[in-house]
Amino acid sequence: MMCGRLRRILIQALMCSVIAACDGAPQSGESPTADTPAGPGAAAGGATVLGDLLEDWQEQKDTMLKIADAMPEDRFGYRSTPPQRSYGEQVMHAALVNVDLLKLVGGTAAPPSFTAEGVKTKADMLKALAESYDYGTALLNAQTDAGIRETIDAGFLGPSTRARVFWFLLGHSMDVYGQMVVYLRLNGIVPPASRGL
Repeated sequence: MMCGRLRRILIQALMCSVIAACDGAPQSGESPTADTPAGPGAAAGGATVLGDLLEDWQEQKDTMLKIADAMPEDRFGYRSTPPQRSYGEQVMHAALVNVDLLKLVGGTAAPPSFTAEGVKTKADMLKALAESYDYGTALLNAQTDAGIRETIDAGFLGPSTRARVFWFLLGHSMDVYGQMVVYLRLNGIVPPASRGL
């Protein structure tokens, strides 16, 4: 199994290749101006970096909410070993990291106001997780193909494109997802993505 750090490096390398290939060249069906908003299907018959990011982001929201909901509330305090985060803390870790890094992207969308200390119940944690993804969706919907490729100060990531922030978060949440799968299995629960296989 690939370690999280290696997977992130490979994702970032792929992302850089895609962005480099797209820089300066209009996508199929696009006008030459790079300031037009681009969501899924923005390029007639073709994909865009922004459209792909938005699709992946929304799919991950669904995946993360399903796995978070799979654990009964009375097991949200479960830890695989004493030093590990509890299941609920894993959910909140994903939500909090999403919001903290997304704030660096910039935009007019207001970040969610939940805090780690203020969220206590399973329902509140699922709501916080959903809000963190909705915030990202709002930021992506406000971007253009040119804007998603602009370099920003991305905190510990250093100078990075806005797209890189989203790709980092997609990789980070899949690391958390992998840990949550183990927690479910240790409690005799089949993860939602593995049911019916």
